[in-house]
Amino acid sequence: MADPDLCYTPATELIRRYLAREISPVEVVQNSLARIEEVNETLNCFCFTFPEEALQQAKTAEQRLIAGQARPLEGIPIAIKDFTPTRGKVTTRGSRLLQDWVPDWNPVIVERLEAAGAIMVGKTTTPEFATSGFTDSPLWGITRNPWNRARTPGGSSGGSGAAVAAGCVPMAEGTDMGGSVRIPAALCGIVGLKPSLGRIPMDIIDTAYCNISHFGPLARTVDDVALFLNVVQGEHPSDIQSLPRCQLEHPLPADAKGMKFALDVTLGFCAVDPGVEANLRATADALSDAGATIEEVDLGWDSRIVDMWNGSWGIFMAAAYDNLTDVPLDENRERMSAGLVKWIELGRNIDAVTARKWEFERTRYWHKLGAVLEQHHALLCPTTAIVAPPVEMRDQDFAGTNDDGLLECMDMTGAFNYMAPCPALSVPSGFSDGLPTATQIVARRWDDPLALRIAAAIEKAMPWAHKRPDI
Repeated sequence: MADPDLCYTPATELIRRYLAREISPVEVVQNSLARIEEVNETLNCFCFTFPEEALQQAKTAEQRLIAGQARPLEGIPIAIKDFTPTRGKVTTRGSRLLQDWVPDWNPVIVERLEAAGAIMVGKTTTPEFATSGFTDSPLWGITRNPWNRARTPGGSSGGSGAAVAAGCVPMAEGTDMGGSVRIPAALCGIVGLKPSLGRIPMDIIDTAYCNISHFGPLARTVDDVALFLNVVQGEHPSDIQSLPRCQLEHPLPADAKGMKFALDVTLGFCAVDPGVEANLRATADALSDAGATIEEVDLGWDSRIVDMWNGSWGIFMAAAYDNLTDVPLDENRERMSAGLVKWIELGRNIDAVTARKWEFERTRYWHKLGAVLEQHHALLCPTTAIVAPPVEMRDQDFAGTNDDGLLECMDMTGAFNYMAPCPALSVPSGFSDGLPTATQIVARRWDDPLALRIAAAIEKAMPWAHKRPDI
């Protein structure tokens, strides 16, 4: 059996204990693999594990530590999302269309994690081509939430979120085009970061000009998220939009005194569960008690944002499908998820002029957010409008409006991919009906250190890492 305390030890603490010779990477990786074996049949968060290779790498890490040659993530077990290619290992992206694909290359993020000494113990489940807020694919089936197995861990990095929350690994990689890191973080009670656009080079999609796609870490502590980001950040020629490194302090300052935050509960269009709102306001109160100023604002946004994001996502998926295969959609339809097929069909029915006009509208929405961020250090809002929904539900179940005309949303994340390149970070805010809720921190453009500092201040005031699901 796995040691539960070791399962939930943060990476930063594991590194300290390695250097103090209190524990070895071999013990930690063995424990990680044991934990995966204990929970994966129930949660279905891993589609592949690599025990022999991981243990051999752990032995190498142990020798490097003994020799005084430790790297920043030496011997730390991590998980990589099955959407992200890995050299010599099957990468399916949750799809029967790619079930035998073995990439012959690693993206920059994987190269940098490996160069830092991290050990990939497995690959985590994702919905087909990362197209859903529910992790359920034709190839791998349903992934479940560690806090309640009848509920979803979110998506599309749901396997990564569940793996971290269940103590399988201290940190995992995810991708985020509309909330796919932050949604699982919120629903699983952990931390998830969508960094500034370009902070981590994005080189796993077929265009270098996408302006909504991000890599991001999931972990149980803010310091672990910062550690991950510090290893993988920095410009690279594969991504024309990639940014230079930013300076991250260690440990992170956890002080919000003198800062000013905007608070918008609904973003103008989302119906928010009372428990989610209450915990968001508790987070704001904690920051106020720590010396920050909270100002409730109205962004002046509306549900048109969701329509435009959906259409743009459909266009992307339609183009990506045609770039992947010459096989007509009708011939693959029965092999694919119904949700993915609907996205492709939606995208094919949108003309180029309409899509360009959306950019004009999109600009006006950004100006409203930009004006708020000019006067505030960050915007606070929910990450998801509800707690984790049942695994049987789907994205299309969230299309109605309530009596107040507010959209019955699942997440409140996609707008911050579509409207802004700003860092957006999800941190736990409490529980409602026994399930995690989360606060989303949207900081000023390119200021990832600011987003992490605010998160660290919340973590200090409202600690969460000691809370564990009963699994």
